[in-house]
Amino acid sequence: MDDRPASVAPPRMIHSELTLLTDHLHHVLWRVCDRPALQTLLERARQVARGPVARLVSIGGRQSHEWTAEKNALLDTFDRAGITAAFMGQAAEIGDDSRNLARAVIAHELAWVDAGAATSLLAGFLAVSPILTHGTTEQRQRYLPGTLAGKAQWRGAFCLTEPLPNAGADASILDGKVRIAEWKPGQEPILRVQKNGRYITNMGFANFVTAAVESGDDRIRGSCLIVLEESDTGLFDRGVPTRKLAHQLSSTSDPKFDLQVPASRILGGYTVEDGVVIPNFSHGELIEPMIKRSRVIVGVLTSAKLLSAVEPLIRYHRERFRGADHTAPGTPRYEMGLQQHRDVLHRVVDIWACGAAGAALGLAAARVFDRLDSVESRAKALLEKRRIGSRGKLRASKEITQHAIELLERKGNRASQDWTDPGSNDDALLELVLLQAEANVLAPAVKLWNTGVGATMMREAVSLMGGYGVTEDCRGFLGYKWIDAQLEATYEGPEAVQRRSLSATMSQDIFAALWKHWIDEINALGPTRPGASVLAAGMVLWSWTYNFQRTERGADGMFRQRQEISFPLADGLCWLVAARQFVLDVNEMSQWNPSASEAKDDVGPSLQFYEDLCQVQSARAAGEAARICTELVFGYGVRDEKGNGGPVAPGDVSGFHQLRAKVDTHLAGSQLAKSRAAEVVARIAIPEALDYPRRG
Repeated sequence: MDDRPASVAPPRMIHSELTLLTDHLHHVLWRVCDRPALQTLLERARQVARGPVARLVSIGGRQSHEWTAEKNALLDTFDRAGITAAFMGQAAEIGDDSRNLARAVIAHELAWVDAGAATSLLAGFLAVSPILTHGTTEQRQRYLPGTLAGKAQWRGAFCLTEPLPNAGADASILDGKVRIAEWKPGQEPILRVQKNGRYITNMGFANFVTAAVESGDDRIRGSCLIVLEESDTGLFDRGVPTRKLAHQLSSTSDPKFDLQVPASRILGGYTVEDGVVIPNFSHGELIEPMIKRSRVIVGVLTSAKLLSAVEPLIRYHRERFRGADHTAPGTPRYEMGLQQHRDVLHRVVDIWACGAAGAALGLAAARVFDRLDSVESRAKALLEKRRIGSRGKLRASKEITQHAIELLERKGNRASQDWTDPGSNDDALLELVLLQAEANVLAPAVKLWNTGVGATMMREAVSLMGGYGVTEDCRGFLGYKWIDAQLEATYEGPEAVQRRSLSATMSQDIFAALWKHWIDEINALGPTRPGASVLAAGMVLWSWTYNFQRTERGADGMFRQRQEISFPLADGLCWLVAARQFVLDVNEMSQWNPSASEAKDDVGPSLQFYEDLCQVQSARAAGEAARICTELVFGYGVRDEKGNGGPVAPGDVSGFHQLRAKVDTHLAGSQLAKSRAAEVVARIAIPEALDYPRRG
């Protein structure tokens, strides 16, 4: 790694006509330049969000917990715009290699105005996804066409979470039971399903529910997902609407089900052995892949809020004193308002940088899952062709994993796009292992960092509005978005679940190889990309600390149980992973060669500004990681017997001192970058009026 301090560039002249990000740059950052279908989808989602959704919020649609006719009308609007089909992965114009990215784009545009509108789609996706991927032919034919065609014959809900004390804590704990109600000789078993749900989205209108249950009968083995319909015999109680403070444009309640259904409703089918019904898939096998993907969507919701707050903040700060008797047009007080004071400018830069890093991370994770979905089918076909059984798969997995580690070491600092290995016959399996390793980091990191840090930064955005920020007529609905962000931090498992997932991932050998590859990749950009050097230094420091803690705190198993160590390390990891993707996005922007003259005008000054934002965020990420690492390395030390030598960390920490010094040295220029970015914020052009209405 380059030990030289980052160069301190003099302040640059910034294009005075720079505007907020245009679609051209969004297409570059999100990698949709060559995907016209996604560009069209983005525009449709934006029109829906800043039209019908914004109008509903502005007239008080969030003031009711009930599922009203006005809220229900949004579902038809989504259908007509093609959003429903695209979110469910069945839009004809959206290819198989773009499904997850399409969902992320839709979620981003809707959450720009109100994330509650997006959660109805997300809940529908959770209900449909296991049917789409593992459903029997009959199940797919029955439930998918109406749902995906947007004709509203079938709208689904997903019922996993159950009443306290188990709500949201552990998806492996189920109180819902399935039993044999009737089983006549030679006929299909009739099942009795009893399930109580907690905080279930879409229950106000869902006419089918995908529910997770476990066996309460010796004649049924294990757990499963099972489809329940409102017309089934028994109790289909939608429950009383939850009196939530957030996401009021979605329907949430605590339903109760006590229904009799045919065994053919077991998702993925079943077999019968010695008089026992054996589901082909457990509930855990079916929900794990879709939960990983949906976590990415939730993270995107929060980042979109931060980016949407920038324009209302700039507008409020500039107009703060207009209308006063002693504030005449043309004076600094009239033209700049609170922006005469640099503090608000610097804070807006922090919010913008955090939102941009979160969006970069979330959309990158969506693209990884698109690649993973594509390669999974090829890998499955390869295994079937070789007739490899379950034991053979385990042995092959170990061999391929070792091969993947060796490939990472050979690739060095080359970009993580092509995982093929010349001369190998296992490219599909190799790519599968590497993409899974990447997804196992990105998915929980998006959920943990985007929503956790994002909620804190949304509070900062609201505070920059003063008392106006917590009023119903605040521009950009920032007060609502702040509250919504708190809820999103608990969706798809609370923060402890994500930290636990990352802790398990960090202990794998392939993670260590992937992390080193990422360090080399970012370090190679250091001389040309602002922020890369300090980020690489922070990543190396984190790696040293992680290895030190594993050595000092015991074997892998014991280390992973020490959540007071592994959880903070997971937090530090997320800061660095988000900044890494921001660096890669800015690098992508720098290499873009647009053909349209309009696009060329956009990218030049915006690149300068985004380089400064990236340097600000990279410095913040490295600083946060360094703080966490320092506390862990020295916080468990002891003072010498005389009490005058200061804290002493166990083991040799000389390497830590050197790496920490590199982080501090490479912070050079980061505050100058923030000052340059603040000058842009002070002069950036914004529209005459917000492009969607406000309450009042």
